[in-house]
Amino acid sequence: MPFYILLILGALSAFGPLAIDMYLPAFPAIGEALNADAEQVQWSLSVYFLGLASGQLVYGPLADRFGRRLPLLFGVALFCVASFACAMAPTLEWLLAARFAQALGGCAGMVVTRAVVRDLCAPIDAAKAFSQLMLIMGVAPILAPLAGGAMLKVAGWPSIFWFLTLFSALFALAVYFFLPETLPEDTPPARLGSALGRYLGLLREPVFMFHSLTGGVAMAGMFAYIAGSPYIFIEMYGLSVDHYAWLFGANAAGFILFAQLNSRLLRHNTPLSLLKGTTGVYCAATVTLLVVALLHSPNIWLFLPPLFCSVAVISLVIPNASACALAGHGHQAGVASALMGTMQFAIAGLTSALVGVLHDGSSVPMALVMAGCGVVTVTMAFLARRASARAPQPNWASR
Repeated sequence: MPFYILLILGALSAFGPLAIDMYLPAFPAIGEALNADAEQVQWSLSVYFLGLASGQLVYGPLADRFGRRLPLLFGVALFCVASFACAMAPTLEWLLAARFAQALGGCAGMVVTRAVVRDLCAPIDAAKAFSQLMLIMGVAPILAPLAGGAMLKVAGWPSIFWFLTLFSALFALAVYFFLPETLPEDTPPARLGSALGRYLGLLREPVFMFHSLTGGVAMAGMFAYIAGSPYIFIEMYGLSVDHYAWLFGANAAGFILFAQLNSRLLRHNTPLSLLKGTTGVYCAATVTLLVVALLHSPNIWLFLPPLFCSVAVISLVIPNASACALAGHGHQAGVASALMGTMQFAIAGLTSALVGVLHDGSSVPMALVMAGCGVVTVTMAFLARRASARAPQPNWASR
């Protein structure tokens, strides 16, 4: 895949992390400006996740019917306009509506990016491309809160959404001028009326479902960590906000490093073979984290190594699971990508909420949810291998 296309796809993949993480430091300022309390401002994040989960189901059929470029251009344009509306929000209700529209636009990049990778790459090359995109997914959570905090101090919270407006406008132009249509010409246009039937067909396909759930539940472990770690390290272990930011960044750096390691491992292994070992490591790391949490030790250094491993190894699971799920679905990559993404964010939303429900003032709830994700992930990977053994094997080197 040409580097410039990978760069554009990486930027489109960053829409979600930027829109989620960049405005987090501005929560108090937004609440003060819009006369809303902390819980009400938090709704703007929940609404965004709702838009991400639901909007992907729409873009999948559109990408298979009209090609990749047209739905993508519409989505990026919607994200741009909605970001402008967020910056101009006079009330909380306005902001919530604009955030939902922003998510509906941003999820186009998530769906179409995976479909474009599937169009251009054989399954094993797709796994490598997804690993490169994981680099963006790892860097964005590090830089986004820092950049958002700097913009907040200099120009106030609306400047964060002004930046997202300009960023999306720039890459709308990049898509228009530099991203070619990748839907193969010999692919018959999919009828929109058949979308429900194709979704139901994928739900009944074990290989697709088990691989999608392998990646989705692993991602849910990441969201459990994001939801639970601020309390654990700032309130429980007494770290300053700055020290927590450095710790969060160190774990994100591990995520990036392991994503690049995955690309090297794929030189001599298939994505399917790598999932067996990486999901086992993920399960072992999360279970170890739970054991350490149950000890209730005040020594933070006992907690950090299994947490680092738990977060880092996720980047070895998601790219390979995604490549395996999409293998053999080139004729309906949009629908398959959309369903996979919707399941991922739906599961992630539930697990992050579960961390809050189980909150008891210790690190156990987060570790318990992450360990549960580890066990389910390795189980889904095992079931995926069994299903794959009974199904026709994809040609890993051919599109």
